[in-house]
Amino acid sequence: MHKRFVNHCTIDINLIPDRPILIKSGREGADPTKPQMEFVQTYYNGEPSIYLPGSSLKGAIRAHAERIVRTVGREKRDEKNPDILWASNPVNQGEYDYLKDLPPHEIYHKSSFTDQMFGNTSIASRIRIEDAYPIDIKQLKTEERNGVAIDRVFGSVAVGPFNFQVCTSGEFKTKIHLKNFTLAQLGLIGLVLRDLNEGWFGIGFAKSRGLGTVKVKYNSAVVKYPSCQVEEKQIFTFGKDKKSWFHPHNFLLGAGEFLSEDEAKNYGFPKPDKIETPVVAQPMELGFGVELTWDGDEQVQDLFRRAVKVWSILLGGKAA
Repeated sequence: MHKRFVNHCTIDINLIPDRPILIKSGREGADPTKPQMEFVQTYYNGEPSIYLPGSSLKGAIRAHAERIVRTVGREKRDEKNPDILWASNPVNQGEYDYLKDLPPHEIYHKSSFTDQMFGNTSIASRIRIEDAYPIDIKQLKTEERNGVAIDRVFGSVAVGPFNFQVCTSGEFKTKIHLKNFTLAQLGLIGLVLRDLNEGWFGIGFAKSRGLGTVKVKYNSAVVKYPSCQVEEKQIFTFGKDKKSWFHPHNFLLGAGEFLSEDEAKNYGFPKPDKIETPVVAQPMELGFGVELTWDGDEQVQDLFRRAVKVWSILLGGKAA
């Protein structure tokens, strides 16, 4: 499926520190005037600035997505009931050995629900998260804090004191890209972002000590069907008989809708995989392809609510 491009969702969000956050640079400089643990930095718009690496965001999002799937499903594949949702342990590399010699569609089908989204050593990820850069560098506020590590046996100081840099104010902008997705996968991303906004998990250093929680602000979400066109309130696929494949222009379509019955079955994509929305399709730039756009917090939340309905149906049918 990575050789084709049937649908794509871009979720534009802002992350606002709710508590101090720190994503460490991983190295300690020689300058004694700087804290021992510094925030990662880069040059942005010609100025040095802290930022939130996409890899750090993706790691936190994946970990919570796996936590959700394990809660409603299982941690290991059930050979007797292979359709029950499960989330593998990405640290256990030997878990993927049996996938190496299988054809691509079987690798995807036999991978866990979260691996199908985030990838493993045998399949590539369908999710890409951009680095989060500050909207206004002047609004960023950082401060230094001190800490110590306590010896659990003697109760004395084991390491420290040490100082570290945290960000307490500002706003960071990033985008989450999801390609060839099912509606249930989009629904799971919605649940993860909901929990991130509510502080169920955080990002970066010292999360168990109160750091790392953020608020999520939804700017927009755009779903695109690059191989389609829209005419007379209908969505058609290029190169196909319009009578054999079409959908109303206000439908959100998962990847399974673009595949034949055999392809969907081989990969394990659900079919049908569609739901009605109040947003209607419009031609993409240059007049080739179709896109649906949800603007603002309320509309993006509505998109996720509809996708979560499909996620709930999946649980009722396979993981109840």
